[in-house]
Amino acid sequence: MTDLTERQQKILLLVVRDYIESAQPVGSQRLLEHYRLETSSATVRNEMAALTELGYLRQPHTSAGRIPSEAGYRYFVSAMLRQAELPEPVQFTISQQFRQAKPEVEQWMTLAVSVLARQSQAISLITAPHAVQSRYKHLELISTQGRQILLVLVLMGGEVNQQILALAEPVTQERLSAIANRLNQLCAGRDAEEITNLVSRADALEADIAMLVAQALRRVAKRAGGQLYYDGLFNVLSEPEFNDSDEARRALRLLDERNLLRELLTRTEAEGGVDGMQVLIGGESAWVELRQCSIVLAHYGIPGQVTGTLGVLGPLRMSYNRTIPTVRYVAGLLSELVNDAFSGEQNPLSSE
Repeated sequence: MTDLTERQQKILLLVVRDYIESAQPVGSQRLLEHYRLETSSATVRNEMAALTELGYLRQPHTSAGRIPSEAGYRYFVSAMLRQAELPEPVQFTISQQFRQAKPEVEQWMTLAVSVLARQSQAISLITAPHAVQSRYKHLELISTQGRQILLVLVLMGGEVNQQILALAEPVTQERLSAIANRLNQLCAGRDAEEITNLVSRADALEADIAMLVAQALRRVAKRAGGQLYYDGLFNVLSEPEFNDSDEARRALRLLDERNLLRELLTRTEAEGGVDGMQVLIGGESAWVELRQCSIVLAHYGIPGQVTGTLGVLGPLRMSYNRTIPTVRYVAGLLSELVNDAFSGEQNPLSSE
């Protein structure tokens, strides 16, 4: 896009901000009356016409004012990413809520989507923290009855996988514990392929257990991220776009297509690092269901180890100046919580 003059930048940002608040096309007279622009009505009209030709604004009807195009929203968002800050009282309120939460992932996720939905007045989304790569942490083999044993596999990142196995013949708990101890020594921190390569050095039963462990790691690795949480559906149902547009309503069906939504979050997670912000406007030409929507996303966790994605989905004219800093701030809090949980340190957000 062509570089804009300082006056064009100011007018464009005012049009976007006004349309976000009013949901009504913005005319030159409104800009002059509401924002006290020190220029003539004709100049404002000419600049708005130029912005329309450049693709930043569009005119829904001949006699109507202008509304932002996707390019206009992107320009506005780029400014918000640089400038928007969450007010300190809001930061304090949010941190206090997390301070009072139990040190459990389920509570963090539930609280995070509630906070995001309330602050943004849109739909909030979050995937629970999950290991970037499925790796072995610890194994327990427990004799239950007869030939049956319980296999309890703990992965790096805390996920627990359990399954009941039926052996060819009964095995004592002593031998099961010995096998588990040996595999714990050999396999700690390893992925499925590395464990498979160790099988040739094991006895028959140990080799069978190791293969089952490798299979479990592969199954976990195929999942598209952690459990998905969302909140705030009713926040957007009252918005004009979601009342009047079948195309926008299709975006809400993503919430019923959890695999598709999880795929969206996981794909963007792979494209951005922890603490990075992404704003998808109109589906970025890749997601037809999101042509009338925007999603503000951030990634949290420990880079290369345990990560998740959180974000807000709303209409194109969502309140970016409020949503972007809120998503950024909550992502930072969750990164601290995850880092402390997996490093074994005390949660700095807990009460003294």
